[in-house]
Amino acid sequence: MSITRISSGGPYEAVIGYSRAVVAGPFVLVSGCTATVDGVVVHEGDAYSQAVTALGIALDAVAKAGGSAADVVRTRMYVADMADSDAVGRAHAFYFADVRPAATMVQVSAFIDPRMLVEIEVEAYVP
Repeated sequence: MSITRISSGGPYEAVIGYSRAVVAGPFVLVSGCTATVDGVVVHEGDAYSQAVTALGIALDAVAKAGGSAADVVRTRMYVADMADSDAVGRAHAFYFADVRPAATMVQVSAFIDPRMLVEIEVEAYVP
């Protein structure tokens, strides 16, 4: 099985040593995505917009691997405050209302930047 690594060029990839996504055979595994654009956290204080941005970044990685939102089979949503769960859920439905992948949402104690409200992982199957 061949493995391909997809980079976003983000600031943490080289420092931490990870890829935005890894394609292993038909599986596309996307690392946690936040609302960080060009090294800056965007939509500070707005969980819905941060989730839409994070999902857009994740789906861009899936697209680079030849897939689309329709190929997503699993998502994991991490929120700093469960009070934002409805907003993050609405953002998830924006992309996946018809796809309905397996999904998990949990609250975490903190993110690498305190302005981040949500981080989302995506897994896709692209035969």
